[in-house]
Amino acid sequence: MYMCSTMRIIVVPVTVVVTVMIVVVPKRVETARAFFVFGDSLVDSGNNNYLPTTARADSPPYDIDYPTHRPTGRFSNGFNLPDLISQRIGSKPTLPYLSPELNGQRLLVGANFASAGIGILNDGIQFVGIMRIFQQFALFEQYQERLCAVVGAKWAKKVVNGGLVLMTLGGNDFVNNYFLAPVTPRSRQFTVPDFSRYLISEYRKILKTLYELGARRVLVTGTGPLGCVPSQLAMRSTNGECVPQLQQAMQVFNPMLVNMTRELNSQLGANVFVAVNAFLMNMNFITNPQKYGFVTSKIACCGQGPYNGPGPCNSLSSLCPNRDAYAFWDAFHPSQRALEFILDEIFNGTSDLMSPMNLSTIMALDSNI
Repeated sequence: MYMCSTMRIIVVPVTVVVTVMIVVVPKRVETARAFFVFGDSLVDSGNNNYLPTTARADSPPYDIDYPTHRPTGRFSNGFNLPDLISQRIGSKPTLPYLSPELNGQRLLVGANFASAGIGILNDGIQFVGIMRIFQQFALFEQYQERLCAVVGAKWAKKVVNGGLVLMTLGGNDFVNNYFLAPVTPRSRQFTVPDFSRYLISEYRKILKTLYELGARRVLVTGTGPLGCVPSQLAMRSTNGECVPQLQQAMQVFNPMLVNMTRELNSQLGANVFVAVNAFLMNMNFITNPQKYGFVTSKIACCGQGPYNGPGPCNSLSSLCPNRDAYAFWDAFHPSQRALEFILDEIFNGTSDLMSPMNLSTIMALDSNI
């Protein structure tokens, strides 16, 4: 996995060409801890800009509060969760892996492989042209070859093994698959508990593969309260309250995910996987938005139709003047301000939010290695 070669071509089934340049660096520069990101639109920092898909955020008003005030591909009004974690751990932001700017010493920072629209499963029920998780892993292997060519096999292994990893999957398997319509192929095939068990069995394979690829500290986020996002309020709620069917499904799936990460850690003899209770973190400000300074947790800042949920966020959309006053930026994604509250819980949360430990504890433990 860490063999350096003068040139190696890895075929990845993605309709995009990644140009690999071998850069010889005579002197290695020490950097902060590397950070690697895998998953869906909650953590995609712009990979889908380079892909032939409609699942993208590359037009205004996306990123209106980002430092450049220009769309970057983040499904946010500003920074997304990977950006905020990078800032807190003292690292530069991870670039999308498909970005031509990711080369040379920038590889030491890590990379973001996430692609909006993907799920644990590869059903492809709604989006095409995106990077499924196995494709993200293929690019992670390619990344390691490129890093090896820059810093050598020994240091490349150290960067990957010592890196922090964020994995965010699962939401699309419910809202854009199982619950996409009143009856779907998966809802005919499975009850919610059986579907959740199937998802967990597939997710276990994904996390084991990630470990085999060198990951040793992985934040695994559970699904958020999907029944409360503006898109689902608009589609399914009759009274503006969170949709019970979806909320109950999340309360079935998420405990299974926590148990699965514990089982994997037990098998590995180390706390490799850390379960992030995204459901409870989000529910804190959804149920009591005023406590967190929000005027609403039901209406998206940007969108169209009831709750700004059914229509897309684009230049024709209703747009709130103060994004910090809204818990949701668009129909599915939290605002930067909401993510800042989630970030605090990731770093400082108790065991009901971060199992078996929060990120501050992880950083302190790993600094002694």
